[in-house]
Amino acid sequence: MSELVKTELNDGVLLITINRPEARNAINYETAHAMADIFVRMDEDDDVVLGILTGAGGTFSAGMDLKAFAATGQRPLVEGRGLGGLCEKQPRKPLIAAVEGYALAGGCELALACDMIVAANNANFGLPETKRGLIPSSGGMLRLPYRIPYHVAMEVILTGDMFSAERAYQFGMVNRLVEPGKAVEGALELGRAIAQNGPMAVQAAKEIVKLSRDWRQDEMFELQRPRVTKVFTSADAKEGATAFAEKRKPVWQGK
Repeated sequence: MSELVKTELNDGVLLITINRPEARNAINYETAHAMADIFVRMDEDDDVVLGILTGAGGTFSAGMDLKAFAATGQRPLVEGRGLGGLCEKQPRKPLIAAVEGYALAGGCELALACDMIVAANNANFGLPETKRGLIPSSGGMLRLPYRIPYHVAMEVILTGDMFSAERAYQFGMVNRLVEPGKAVEGALELGRAIAQNGPMAVQAAKEIVKLSRDWRQDEMFELQRPRVTKVFTSADAKEGATAFAEKRKPVWQGK
């Protein structure tokens, strides 16, 4: 495993740590590909129910490594997956961002590509690309208007100014606010609550929630039906009902 990205698996929760604190966890080409490999393996590993993405050294990520880009000309993109191996193709399994310090530019876009965000109450988000004559092309313009009100998203994108985790929480972009230094702990608490549930149900629920945004109202139940049927006819569904009746903790098989 590359030391650029560290992983730790506990109780079905895979902690993924971008490990470039000397560069504020900015993403270079090698880090992006290491992250992509981890997201692929996360989906393939039956022992993993969900992941948590964070950064080492008290900050989440400053986005693309501009120094590396200037030196090599390589952008930290992975074909078919985008920035950090995440922004254009999310894992099938849920992913929580644990944000300390700053999530700026591509770092903010990585957080937006996650399904949930737990942030320290003194953390800051931002898409400063317009200040440099650029635009946030790894999902910032596409996702932020769905996470916070349209007019606020436009202000953030067009001014390039930072906004606080507390403000993001007020708008519903951040799920949980925690004390500084406690973002991973808070994300693990949330992750363990999810990991107790049926893994097939968790993945199917994520898939339906994501895809249904593009479904027409007159077809959404028809499109949902085969995915729901797969869950309701699974061994895990039977186990969940049996465990409830027997007043015990279910033993999931993921099938």
